[in-house]
Amino acid sequence: MNITKSSQSPPLPLTLPTFTHEYLWLQALTHRSYANENPGTQHNERLEFLGDSILGFLVAEFLYEKYPRFREAELTRLRSQLVNEAQLAQFARLLGIGEILCLGKGADRNGERDNPALLSNTLEAIVGAYFLDSGLEAVRSFVQSLLVSALTKPRSPDSQPLRMALIDVKNQLQQWSLSQCGELPQYVLIAATGPDHAKEFTFEVSIQGKSYGQGKGHNKQEATKAAALETLKQLGIF
Repeated sequence: MNITKSSQSPPLPLTLPTFTHEYLWLQALTHRSYANENPGTQHNERLEFLGDSILGFLVAEFLYEKYPRFREAELTRLRSQLVNEAQLAQFARLLGIGEILCLGKGADRNGERDNPALLSNTLEAIVGAYFLDSGLEAVRSFVQSLLVSALTKPRSPDSQPLRMALIDVKNQLQQWSLSQCGELPQYVLIAATGPDHAKEFTFEVSIQGKSYGQGKGHNKQEATKAAALETLKQLGIF
């Protein structure tokens, strides 16, 4: 199996780490479906387990040092936003990981190269493999480059990217709706499109029968949160 990062690919805003031990790099990219079709090949699930723990630690360390005024709840909420499946999958797409994955033929035909869960798991495996290959400092530098790109260097909780992560928009909308209308907001499913492995949901907020903001997401939680955020914007609250 010969996998290299093509020098002909267009430049990416983020870059994959360079490995000293090629076998770790190859294992990090190998999905179980490929290993099942190629006996003797090691898949990346153990590396994923390791990388998940390392990533959680490094993200917590980064946020703790960068935002000394943030409370525990704010740090916890922001960390969860930075290491959730959707965000890790976005990092993986920016790095071009889907294009170089080792997938079984069936998984490849089913479009798994853009499966958010598979992409996020593979990124975690790469973090784990890079730790074994080059040590914690090298991994810290790589992870910090991802975090800086996601946070766009905000300086305070009032910065727009951070506010979206730190504020529980659904809870805030619920409080407004109860105080102003005496009832809870309803989230109405408008559409669910795409194949099963890459669904996109669209929800709309309804309060007292009146339609407000709509939001889209790759899962229902993400879509309803986006709808709540859009509604708060319409109401002039956010």
